[in-house]
Amino acid sequence: MTKADGRATRWAGQQERRRAEFVDAALAAIAEHGPDVSTEQIAERAGVARTRLYKHFADAADLQRAIAQRAAELVTAELEPLWHPSGSPNEMISTVIATHLRWLTEHVHLHHYLARAAPGPTDVRGTIARHLSGLFAGYLTAFGRDPAPADTIAFGLVGYVESATTRWLDHPGELTLEQLTAQLSGTIWAMLDHTLRAVGVELDPDRPLPLPDAL
Repeated sequence: MTKADGRATRWAGQQERRRAEFVDAALAAIAEHGPDVSTEQIAERAGVARTRLYKHFADAADLQRAIAQRAAELVTAELEPLWHPSGSPNEMISTVIATHLRWLTEHVHLHHYLARAAPGPTDVRGTIARHLSGLFAGYLTAFGRDPAPADTIAFGLVGYVESATTRWLDHPGELTLEQLTAQLSGTIWAMLDHTLRAVGVELDPDRPLPLPDAL
């Protein structure tokens, strides 16, 4: 590698570090000011002028994409029970819902910011739905059934949880976090149970259920 190449590599690394620092500052600004945070507020949090911020991002949309990408990474890391479920159906469902709701209550502004971001590489809802679709298809196939219903139920469940939790965050009403967790978990199982029974499969929701590959 030539000296010029070395300098270019170091500069690129420095650029990435600065972008990451600004994104972290943006996340802190969102937590403080809400999902309508301005570029000026982000720059202030980062301790730089607004014009300095745009030396590291092509435009406002580039900054927003970087923020959404980082936020999506945080959400994805938090949902470990979703990517590697274990236990009975009821345990799988309630653990994922409880984990998801805990994260939402701790990051309400960030959740709203993500909800407003245009779908794309940071489409967390789509990622979750596609993962669930594959999981459900695996179970249906293992049970010797047509996996066709998997996609519809997966995307339907994600839409249900998304709309219900967003409504609760905006208008908590009289439901506690624990009550909401129980309501969502019970409804999700009812929908899954209905889908399974329609194809002739009956499961005990309290009996441990191995992953499809182990059935």
